[in-house]
Amino acid sequence: MALDQALIAMARACPSGAVVRDTDILESFSRDESDATPQLPAAVVRVSSTQEVSAVLRAAHEHRVPVTPRAGGTGRVGGAVPVPGGIVLATGGMNRLKGIEESDLLAVVEPGCITGHLHESVEARGLFYPPDPNSLDACALGGNLAANAGGPRAFKYGVTREYVLGMEVVLADGTILQLGRRTVKGVTGYDLTSLMVGSEGTLGVITEATLRLIAKPEAVATLLVFLPDHDTVARAIQQSITKRIVPRCMELLDSVALSIVKPQVGLDVPEGSRAMLLVELDGEAEQLDQIVATCGNTMIDAGALEVLVATSPSERAQLWRARRELSYTLRQQANHKLSEDVVVPRSQMAALLSRCRGLAERHEIVMPTYGHAGDGNLHVNFLWNHEDERPGVDQAIRSLFEEVVTLRGTLSGEHGIGIMKAPYLPLEQSPALIGLQERIKDVFDPRGILNPGKIFPASAKRFHGAC
Repeated sequence: MALDQALIAMARACPSGAVVRDTDILESFSRDESDATPQLPAAVVRVSSTQEVSAVLRAAHEHRVPVTPRAGGTGRVGGAVPVPGGIVLATGGMNRLKGIEESDLLAVVEPGCITGHLHESVEARGLFYPPDPNSLDACALGGNLAANAGGPRAFKYGVTREYVLGMEVVLADGTILQLGRRTVKGVTGYDLTSLMVGSEGTLGVITEATLRLIAKPEAVATLLVFLPDHDTVARAIQQSITKRIVPRCMELLDSVALSIVKPQVGLDVPEGSRAMLLVELDGEAEQLDQIVATCGNTMIDAGALEVLVATSPSERAQLWRARRELSYTLRQQANHKLSEDVVVPRSQMAALLSRCRGLAERHEIVMPTYGHAGDGNLHVNFLWNHEDERPGVDQAIRSLFEEVVTLRGTLSGEHGIGIMKAPYLPLEQSPALIGLQERIKDVFDPRGILNPGKIFPASAKRFHGAC
């Protein structure tokens, strides 16, 4: 049998115990943090080096065994859910921060390195790695690279792709490539590094990445801004930009999300508040007080009801803890929860929030919305209790995506497409564009073994059925 032959070859190439077929362990690798249907892999192969990854993929390629790469397994769209008869290539053991080079402002990491660990390590040296997905204490950089993760600080600093200089990648047939460079500038051939970032494990397996660092900001300030309605949110953001105030974070909670998180915030919410912005500013210490004052006054001029400034690091930490745990808090409000990560132009954010309210009323679903208001990336949540409500939820999700595209937005800002959004890709992209991307995948992975069933609608339907 091809699978057995492949696993024998993998076991020979890896240390004893690397190939796992114990059912209890396989169960833990059958799902990620999404609502995708779990699928038990035929085996899990735990790798600890680039050479082992190469040998595993070479055997899988030869015997046509599907491979699902997995780092932290914290994805939200089913990207790490395996396919029938396939294996999970677990890179969690490749978790080293291999080096921080202060003179060149870069760090070299393995895919299993936890994002929060990188943050702590570089900040201890006065440096800064800006991308900060909310699951940073659990998610791994391999997954961040695969999904081109963002986070609250993307408004000012950008997303993962903008901090990737180069990488080591293993292709489907086991070929090891060095992509990119270690310099800030470089225009040599096609930018395959950028192509690999965000490819969701469908083009190659990243075994090492060289990441760009910047200087750590001297000081940080956090503001809570309470607003009377969603139109005021859009106006406050626009006026901030007009005043050349660029917060590193501008996080929105709509009225439903605010009512849920209010006990965690530990502050009195002013009467009439229908939205809240969590605004974080950074910069030189001697200038920050003036920037905070200007930002606060701008918010009041735009119609904010009240602006509060965190007075201590512990208060800042409390506010951010409530925000970062909001997804888990919402999960406790109902038996079922789905979160859709969408983006619209900032000018269309109030329109999106209005249409979300309409969808919630029409389908009788609780739909708290929160997210990165500065760059228009919102997480629209769907909460329900009974299975017979699911058809209405599915209709509401499709309607949401249609509205987003109508508003000239995109279906995903930082979570990727995976399994869950693959059926909706044609809402945003033409058949010609989807076909071109499928042909690119064929060049990198001619036998289609790398993370099959992800991104493209026909592939998802073949391996996972209707989503």
